[in-house]
Amino acid sequence: MTDWLAVVNTRNRRALGCAPTDRIEADRAAMLGLPPVAPATGWCSSLRLPRDHYIRLDGNDYSVHPAAVGRRVLVRADLDRVQAFCDGQTVAQHDRVWATHQTISDPVHVETAKMLRGRRIQIPPPPLESEVPVRDLSSYDIAFGVDLDGGAA
Repeated sequence: MTDWLAVVNTRNRRALGCAPTDRIEADRAAMLGLPPVAPATGWCSSLRLPRDHYIRLDGNDYSVHPAAVGRRVLVRADLDRVQAFCDGQTVAQHDRVWATHQTISDPVHVETAKMLRGRRIQIPPPPLESEVPVRDLSSYDIAFGVDLDGGAA
């Protein structure tokens, strides 16, 4: 392949008016230098983490630490990684999966979610009886001067 490229790139091209190898120096001279800071690449979004503690990216679900449920999460993805941040701290970090309809779960996230669900179930239910005293409604009749038995009070 290298031998073939060396031969092909030295041939004159009608569209260029010369061989491609003759233009390399002119192209390099016209190029700008690289910026001092690399540009931001990839995908970035902010969302509120739903109750199931998974974020969806390109048809795949990635787990996030359940402590961030209901809070705003910044999601960053590039060609290799998917990361989620909440209040500046990393709450998820996964390898990017290019297949679709996959669920990628961190075992720590799954165990924490089970623990939090168990803790929620152990909360005692509210009392069934009302703790508010029931007032005798006849006191309102007396206060407003209503006599239901036959006249004004």
